[in-house]
Amino acid sequence: MPVKVSVVIPVYNPGAYIEDCIASLRRQSLPPDEFEAIFVDDGSTDDTPARLDAVAAEVENIKVIHQEASGWSGKPRNVGIAASEGEFVMFVDNDDYLGDEALERMYDYAVANGADVVVGKMAGKGRGVPVELFRRNHPRATVDNAPLIDSLTPHKMFRRAFLDRIGLRFPEGRRRLEDHVFVTEAYLRADNVSVLSDYVCYYHLKRDDASNAGFQRFDPVGYFANLREALDVVEKYTEPGKTRDRLFRRWLRNEMVERMRGKRLLSAPEDYRQELFKEIRSVVVERFGPGVAAGLQPTQQVVAALIADGRLDDLVAFAEWEVSVTATTTPDGVEWDGGVLRIGLSAELASDGTPMTFPAKGSKKPLAGPPASVREAVDWVGAHSVAGFGRATVEVLLTERTSSAQFFQPVEFTRETVPVDGDDRVRLVLRGTTTVDPATAADGGPLDAGLYDVFVRVKLGGWTKQSRLGPVALKGRTAAEAGVAGGRVVLPYWTAKQGTLALDVDTAGKRLELGRLTPGEVTVSGDRVEVPVPFHVPGDTPVLLKLTGGSGTSPRQVPGTLRPQDSAALLEAVLPLGDLGETPWQVALSPAPDAPEPRFHPLPFALRVKDGRVQVTAVRPPRPGVGQRLVRRARPLARKVLARIRARRK
Repeated sequence: MPVKVSVVIPVYNPGAYIEDCIASLRRQSLPPDEFEAIFVDDGSTDDTPARLDAVAAEVENIKVIHQEASGWSGKPRNVGIAASEGEFVMFVDNDDYLGDEALERMYDYAVANGADVVVGKMAGKGRGVPVELFRRNHPRATVDNAPLIDSLTPHKMFRRAFLDRIGLRFPEGRRRLEDHVFVTEAYLRADNVSVLSDYVCYYHLKRDDASNAGFQRFDPVGYFANLREALDVVEKYTEPGKTRDRLFRRWLRNEMVERMRGKRLLSAPEDYRQELFKEIRSVVVERFGPGVAAGLQPTQQVVAALIADGRLDDLVAFAEWEVSVTATTTPDGVEWDGGVLRIGLSAELASDGTPMTFPAKGSKKPLAGPPASVREAVDWVGAHSVAGFGRATVEVLLTERTSSAQFFQPVEFTRETVPVDGDDRVRLVLRGTTTVDPATAADGGPLDAGLYDVFVRVKLGGWTKQSRLGPVALKGRTAAEAGVAGGRVVLPYWTAKQGTLALDVDTAGKRLELGRLTPGEVTVSGDRVEVPVPFHVPGDTPVLLKLTGGSGTSPRQVPGTLRPQDSAALLEAVLPLGDLGETPWQVALSPAPDAPEPRFHPLPFALRVKDGRVQVTAVRPPRPGVGQRLVRRARPLARKVLARIRARRK
């Protein structure tokens, strides 16, 4: 078979972090004879070279190239391109990994749309990734109709013939932003760019030791010299005007304004802050006309103006005010409606922990020049925020806790302007309801098993503030009963430490509270058994029972049905009495009867046939092991010791 995709991975001392990358390549749904993985070892000094050689000896479609250290990722990627045989080239970093179907989906999408570049949805684990770009699929995206410029990392799929035709390769040597230069030119010269947003293709990780190259402090002089090269690409392939200004705005916003804003500025050491400011200001004054900053959000416009005016002290003061701004979100009810979970919420901005207030009258007056003072800047931002109340939005995302994959959920909301007593000021409260359909909540597909945190994003006045939904007072409070939807058991719950809303999708055990069922609640009539189960179901729902007997017996699987009944569901099933005999059979329930490997939830009773009648007996939970018993015995002693220590401190 011809090679469809060549995956190029530059490698330098990744240690154990490379294992996830290797494993994800071996899990790809694209057949091994249709893709190749080329690891280019750039002079690693750890045990990675030997590890890669061992893998290559075992796996036919994995190749390894060893070279002397070049100092950065550009040369290894170019070496990988030269060695590649695929129709497309995909770049992956050695401490990241791919979704299991990433190569197959991205290749098919490229072929279907005649794309020279395919941008696959990303999930950031400890790292920021674009969000707006991946709201929906863009089969034919450009820098004018989609926020492509927000995604400049190289982790994309490129048609090899396209790279050769335009002679595009990565800048080499010890330098920064080589990916910006490469990807920007690709966007501007491609016949078509396609954005695939309905599947998480790439997982971008921050190492536990934060040793990723992108997290290391850089030399400002060299960094912004390299940044100018990306700006040169834009100037070469665009005409002066709105498109060029919009593209330039990406670097002004992300690489300059955001470094001189909020916590990022305040956490920088004083001497490094001065160095950054000097280099940033030189680029702003030298390269950007007034149309670039004019398209920024109000707070960003203020920062850009203060940079251009050379006022670092005022930037610090403005940052100290801005870090106090957060989003507060309050749940207003969680309930099942059919097979959909409805979550009510209220959200607004807060400053120093109290609701943020704004002048009652807004203004769209442009920022004609740098504000005379920080107070004037704050007032201007407040007036612009009020003028933009009608554009304020609230959004809800589910974030899977392990992978950090994010999924937007539909929200209906209203904007409520609330007068503040005794002052000519107002608050803006956003009240809404989001609906989570487990069968479609993951970009139109079902939610995979896992834990999902509910995040709320408030967009107002140039801010996009995100927080978890909550907290709530936990004492005696539950979110909602578990629901069966799409073959999954979905349990909304409040997190123990923070009191924020989360969803447990098909991983819950004790939290389902099935252990509270008693034999007295089980009704048996002839061969028919009925059991009330604390699940919400939208209608008659097919399930599967597994009956497990003692040693020497094979498990029995019995079809059943969950029927809605008041606040619970009634489990009904017909038992194969002739197959059971007097052996006690423990019962477990699966809501996914058609799954290849259904997950069963144990029920706390057993069934036994004696004298032609079915008897129901309780099943004791398994006794804790020795280690668990020792821990339980140690807890009271530990509490006493802590109490004595606290008493002495008082």
